[in-house]
Amino acid sequence: MTHPATIAVLRQAAAVLIDHPGERLYATLDVVAAALRDVALDAPGPAADLLAVHDHLAATPPLAAAGHHVDTFDLRRRTSLHLTWYTDGDTRRRGASLAALKTALTGAGWRITGGELPDHLGVLLEFAARGDAATGHRLLCELRPSIDVLHAALTEDGSVYARALAAVVATLPAPSTDTESAWRRLARNGPPSEDVGLDGYGHGTPLGMPFVRADSRPGRGSRRRARMETVPR
Repeated sequence: MTHPATIAVLRQAAAVLIDHPGERLYATLDVVAAALRDVALDAPGPAADLLAVHDHLAATPPLAAAGHHVDTFDLRRRTSLHLTWYTDGDTRRRGASLAALKTALTGAGWRITGGELPDHLGVLLEFAARGDAATGHRLLCELRPSIDVLHAALTEDGSVYARALAAVVATLPAPSTDTESAWRRLARNGPPSEDVGLDGYGHGTPLGMPFVRADSRPGRGSRRRARMETVPR
């Protein structure tokens, strides 16, 4: 799997599928499925993983899917979608990490809307897919230990979302020895616990993630509709 457009499609599809299920997400499912089938020959394993998540959502009533998503990602800190929580916990260091991520995204001309934190996995995946691919890839690689911890926790829980994380991991290089040691250490010890330094970053606010319609006007509880066909091939 070497084609940049394939990687972009996989990352954008993963960003869509891990978002909180709602009316707009359900309206994009057919587009997501078509895009994934289009890249299945180039990336059969990751495409199959993401199609499994798609099929689960398509077969699940929206209210039930939303409840499962909240239970998985909002009520269990061990499966948070906010990646710097794994490395920094609720500490002042996390504030610095969030600021650095925001600078990297805005420096590439990317504006986050709707109150999302810049360490949300969906935000970073969409940035890597549709923003600055090189910077986005670098950020995902730097946060690889957190991604691996989340993937392992979802796998242990038997969550369908583990397959979305498997697809994300497939878009990254093989982990180095240091990266492997880092995620195992995080999984074993957990994050620091100092509870300060996040007031300026909306800590405790329910978060969504932006999709790709730049002309949309996101409001409370809204999701921007995905347009997978805009990814260049």
